[in-house]
Amino acid sequence: MRAEHPKLEAGLAALGIDVRSGTSLSELTSLGIGGTTDLLRITKHDSIPELIGLLEHHDIPYKFLGGGSNLLVGDGELPWVILQLAKPDPEIVLEGNFAHVDAAADLGRTVTFCAKHDLGGMEGLIGVPGTVGGALRMNAGAYGMQIGSYVRKVKLYRAAERKIEILSGEQISFEYRHTSFGPDDMMLAVTLELPSKPFKEILQGIRICNEKRRSSQPLGQKSAGCIFKNPPGASAGRMIDELGLKGLSVGDAKVSDRHANFFVNAGQASAKDMLALISDVRGRVENAFGVKLENEVVVWNA
Repeated sequence: MRAEHPKLEAGLAALGIDVRSGTSLSELTSLGIGGTTDLLRITKHDSIPELIGLLEHHDIPYKFLGGGSNLLVGDGELPWVILQLAKPDPEIVLEGNFAHVDAAADLGRTVTFCAKHDLGGMEGLIGVPGTVGGALRMNAGAYGMQIGSYVRKVKLYRAAERKIEILSGEQISFEYRHTSFGPDDMMLAVTLELPSKPFKEILQGIRICNEKRRSSQPLGQKSAGCIFKNPPGASAGRMIDELGLKGLSVGDAKVSDRHANFFVNAGQASAKDMLALISDVRGRVENAFGVKLENEVVVWNA
């Protein structure tokens, strides 16, 4: 999809939108998979309602992109443009135990920045790739914690109301890898309330989490994290492993040899390859265990 109409281009320029034509989503996703479209980078939150109105007036479909770390995008020319927040300066402002964080901020750097100011609680997220906005949307968690526990306010563009709103933490439902945000809502900023903790103590927790990840996850390969959600009381990775599916591949899409719930792009995998592998593994697990695995990875089919 191209944002090439002269009046549209003029409107985008007036809103301060940075248009990057012909961007490959394979360069913006941790899987290294995805087709081509125009990328519209947003420099001012307040411009979003007008931007959406402008795109809809010109019949240009769109999708919001965060850090691209939990995403499988279709191949070829994509039928929508991509909207993405540009990172502000500063990304994080601290006020006592409260951290006011832009949604475009890198999650790992946010955890480290807060730790250096003796604010802990999020050590388990240090190795989770992507942005704070993406972590909010899916209620990212690891090693017994989840980001939703610390959320006090969220600023977002509400697609249903077509306006920017601020929600309190009590107005948001945070569940396992799921939140009450609408599918087209765009996270803009969050206020986290974090417990005080000495930096040395936080650093020790970070090291422990990093060691666990290094020993169990394919950190040096292109992946989207866990492909499937864990069913209640069970482990998707363990079931896949018990079926001897580590190393199973379709083209260059491969079940990781290190962690069976991580599927990696071992070369030039296409979305078609990865979707076929996901379908194959899901079917085998259902046949063997009677459990239909649900995607944790978000799929954008072209």
